[in-house]
Amino acid sequence: MLHDDLARLAKEYVYERGKEFSGSEFASFVRHDLALEAKKSTVFLPYDLELKASVGQSKWASVPWLAFFDPLITDTATRGFYVVFLINPQSEEIVLSLNQGTTEVYQEFGENERGRNVLARRAVEMSERVSDFAKLFDCGKIDLGSDAKLPAGYQAGHAFGRVYNANSIDESVFYRDLEAMLAAYRSLVDRGGRTPIDSMMEEAGSTDIEETRRYVLSRRIERAKNVREKVLNLRGAKCEGCQLDPRIHYGFNGPLKNTPLDVHHAKPIRELSEGETRRYKLPSDFLVLCPTCHRVVHKQEDPSDLMQLRQSIRFTHAKLSKW
Repeated sequence: MLHDDLARLAKEYVYERGKEFSGSEFASFVRHDLALEAKKSTVFLPYDLELKASVGQSKWASVPWLAFFDPLITDTATRGFYVVFLINPQSEEIVLSLNQGTTEVYQEFGENERGRNVLARRAVEMSERVSDFAKLFDCGKIDLGSDAKLPAGYQAGHAFGRVYNANSIDESVFYRDLEAMLAAYRSLVDRGGRTPIDSMMEEAGSTDIEETRRYVLSRRIERAKNVREKVLNLRGAKCEGCQLDPRIHYGFNGPLKNTPLDVHHAKPIRELSEGETRRYKLPSDFLVLCPTCHRVVHKQEDPSDLMQLRQSIRFTHAKLSKW
């Protein structure tokens, strides 16, 4: 089970990283077997998550980890925010953490105290946005047993979590915590992540917090790379409102993902309730629209009503042989 595999990682890591990194069977166990076991542990939970486990790339990492990524936010531990199990191999402890990408912050603010202060400030903001979940966990600092730059960033970026001793894990507590942490992660995404509320309201054009959160979530879904290309492929790369076809009318011949059309999450944002089992269905919950039609449809009372959109446009594209 997952808690057993994590315990093995914590207890054996110091010994295993004394061996050659290349071709390590232990590294393969972490990357594949541990990640697969984590997937099994979440298969019946109402989340669409990507999982990755790491012990380093070209050499052993100071702190190995197992992370859960929401593809609307990130698919890598270098950016965004996510749930992660971090290992302190010195104390043989496992840390469940709501954390964030250290690399992207270091790149912008420096691999120094300034960068870590930014991570720490954002960690507090994350905790405050999901304070109803944060109170279920420990909000103190964590110790990963290393002063290397990445572990120091993980420690600074920790919002809240739980620490387990690899030799005495309470199985029931472990899985209860994991489920609660993933629910906290989902709620953080639903509530706007790390984006300030005033910025979200400006984007949504609303002063209602719930309406703003739903609008921002809907836009995040539309922009997700795992959504856009699939919708364009399944529904076709032509505006379903005005019938504009970039290949015919613009002479566009680039890759599908670069098509100058928008993917519109047609499910009314008022129906996107927090904690919904699934956020969207492909491709039925979406429309492919040109930027103009996309703006128009958001002005409708029902942003899923394609016939109303078409009736409001009241024009057709004329093919002219010359200007």
